[in-house]
Amino acid sequence: MVAGALIQEHPRRSAAPEESDTASFHTPEEKSGPAAEHSHYMNLTNGAVEVTVVDTRASEQEIPQDEEQAMLPGHPKSPQTKLYLRRFAVLAVFCLYSLVNAFQWIQYSIITNIFTFYYDVSNDKIDWLSMVYMVAYVPLIFPATWLLDKKGLKITALLGAGLNCVGAWVKCASVRPDLFGVTMLAQIICSVAQVFILGLPSRVASVWFGPREVSTACATAVLGNQLGVAIGFLLPPVLVPNTVGDKEQMGYNISIMFYGTAVISTLLFLLTVIVIKDKPPLPPSQAQATLPDCPPEEYSYKRSIVNLFSSCPFLLLLISYGIMTGSFYSVSTLLNQMIIAHYEGEEVNAGRIGLTLVLAGMVGSIICGLWLDYTKTYKQTTLLVYILSFVGMLVFTFTLNLDKLIVVFFTAGVLGFFMTGYLPLGFEFGVEITYPESEGTSSGILNAFAQIFGIIFTLIQGKLTTVYNPLIGNIFLCAWILIGMILTAFIKSELKRNNVNMGITNKALQAVSHMWFTR
Repeated sequence: MVAGALIQEHPRRSAAPEESDTASFHTPEEKSGPAAEHSHYMNLTNGAVEVTVVDTRASEQEIPQDEEQAMLPGHPKSPQTKLYLRRFAVLAVFCLYSLVNAFQWIQYSIITNIFTFYYDVSNDKIDWLSMVYMVAYVPLIFPATWLLDKKGLKITALLGAGLNCVGAWVKCASVRPDLFGVTMLAQIICSVAQVFILGLPSRVASVWFGPREVSTACATAVLGNQLGVAIGFLLPPVLVPNTVGDKEQMGYNISIMFYGTAVISTLLFLLTVIVIKDKPPLPPSQAQATLPDCPPEEYSYKRSIVNLFSSCPFLLLLISYGIMTGSFYSVSTLLNQMIIAHYEGEEVNAGRIGLTLVLAGMVGSIICGLWLDYTKTYKQTTLLVYILSFVGMLVFTFTLNLDKLIVVFFTAGVLGFFMTGYLPLGFEFGVEITYPESEGTSSGILNAFAQIFGIIFTLIQGKLTTVYNPLIGNIFLCAWILIGMILTAFIKSELKRNNVNMGITNKALQAVSHMWFTR
């Protein structure tokens, strides 16, 4: 065979770094004898990928033990990595403004009967205040992920926090019975803000956190959004009680809720300006260091999208994730109507049941994140949680009409633990099977499908609940979750990012090089 070298430029998945990073793999010193004639190595430096092959038969052999050790994290010849304390501040600020955005999503639907009375509109109009989040996400996610890949984490975070703040202040101007259109406009602004929020957990975790904490960090970032939903279930029924006989007092209570949200949103926007950066000076993991680095204008966003939609495992995950998350959105939006249908006058308890559902899910998210960091069993964990979510939905469906609120609290908690706990699992599993594609792009597309399914499920389940009863609507969701569970079982699990972080097999290197060479 004739020896040759292949060199090709490739883009990094984020904006140009604040400081120059260099990532490379090296073999040990060449040795004399036959071993040297069959050696091969891979070098990634400043956006260039170079593979030198002396004998093609070597590609079928295992990497020598000393070369294998050279790729292990911590070896002197490995790319330099470092963890910064600032990562916790970045994660905390992101969680907080994601929390406020989620709170603004659910604050109307959990007290649907109060807002229908105040604005003199039908239930479906209030449902659209929730569904507008899903509608806005689908067409805007592609420009949003393009912006994330081109301009980086900070610009995207500023847009999310800034629009969230603007939407909160516009709501303050909508507290009048004839200004439903203004409150809808405000909610549309907030829904645009969430496009720049929902796809960031995987990016924040991957760019700032090490390989042994990345799944926990992603789960924590998702947890911020879940906590916002939980507070959205809890506070509105308390802040805005059902004062049917006094619409003026009702308006005053609504304004208190809106102004409080606006002030907090403003403070969090200022913190975002100060704290969040695109990336640390040095990468936190081998997987981040291995990604080639070059100017963002050379990055092909279209090529990345094509690669993702060409991956069969990712397509299966896309549909199954959309079904599960869309079901969660539908249950959250229609929870007030389901509870009131069986327990009239229990608006406050409906909020508490929603709180129980989400708080249990937050615990599930953290446990699942810790478990993934410890075991790296992505598919097994995802499938198990999917199965248990299906069981939880069945139990919730057939115990809702037992006239025992304590049972509803318990079943909602079980459902939330698994259904909400699934959200970060889907993000992290998607990043693993699509590496080295952008975390923001894969997460964004997953969320887009979740919004599509959320809109469809909410409209259909809402109609079934209104025309028939909550039982029929919930059975509809159970059937779809069963389909998602079957699809999850067929996903092929190839942990590409974890393989690169461990650097223990030749196959891991070939996976990375093949992905880049075929661009």
